[in-house]
Amino acid sequence: MAQMTMIQAITDAMRVELKNNEDVLVFGEDVGLNGGVFRATEGLQAEFGEDRVFDTPLAESGIGGLAIGLGLTGFRPIMEIQFFGFLFEVMDSVVAQAARMRYRSGGVYTSPITIRSPFGGGVKTPELHADNLEGLVAQSPGLKVIIPATPYDAKGLLISAIRDNDPVVFLEHMKLYRSFRGEVPEGEYTIEIGKADVKREGKDITIVTYGAMVHSSLKAAEELEKEGISAEVIDLRTISPIDIETILASVEKTNRAIVVQEAQKQAGIGASVVAEITERAILSLEAPVLRVAAPDTVYPFAVAEDIWLPDYKDIVETAKKVINF
Repeated sequence: MAQMTMIQAITDAMRVELKNNEDVLVFGEDVGLNGGVFRATEGLQAEFGEDRVFDTPLAESGIGGLAIGLGLTGFRPIMEIQFFGFLFEVMDSVVAQAARMRYRSGGVYTSPITIRSPFGGGVKTPELHADNLEGLVAQSPGLKVIIPATPYDAKGLLISAIRDNDPVVFLEHMKLYRSFRGEVPEGEYTIEIGKADVKREGKDITIVTYGAMVHSSLKAAEELEKEGISAEVIDLRTISPIDIETILASVEKTNRAIVVQEAQKQAGIGASVVAEITERAILSLEAPVLRVAAPDTVYPFAVAEDIWLPDYKDIVETAKKVINF
């Protein structure tokens, strides 16, 4: 296996599918010669040509409309929204058009579109670049939403997304792009969309999370272990659909749970996970299911970001509240 950063794994996944299927196209703002703002598409235009990897105008609505048209005519578009905070500019294409295509046409047409976009805090970006807007798309029927936390998961899930016949929103946390390396198989492999992964086994409390908070949760689990508390960490990987079965199996074992997200408490998908646990596993719970999340305010400017974002200490504190209930 090769050692890759997440950005390298993402690039490799697109390279694999561009080679495998000539109907795969990659486009967005500056993704061609420049390789994208984070160089996720670096080298792909040189390898596959300007007809298959190309730049678009600075118009997210145009990118979305182009992707829908290409999908209807047999292509498999990979469109990039340069930052997910710009989602509002393409909301109609994603939610009102692509997400409804199969239903609207009675199964005659599909939208095999992969919508890639960076997001997430901890890197001091300008306003509207880091916003956690995953809840908006996760709560929109017809869309699958993936947020990987490791290079291995990123490559396998992105290949699955590109091959899917329905629209998939693939969100890439900016802080994870180059923060560490992991083992990634060479060549092609897939990971099932909608399947969570138990990143750490435990017996006293379940921590359900996704994205960058997976790593904060794993650090919190290490700290809790020092105090004799064994925490199980579940990485959802896909937040729509959610793998409820894996969560319930863990909660039935630990009898306690917390849900961790970077997004504001009123945003993200934490509330939905808590509801599912309490509806389906109430008799297994020995304490309330608590949440760790950012405050319900507009995402702050960079100077206040570190204070605003949840971290592993918040997770440890919340886990102890549940343990000591």
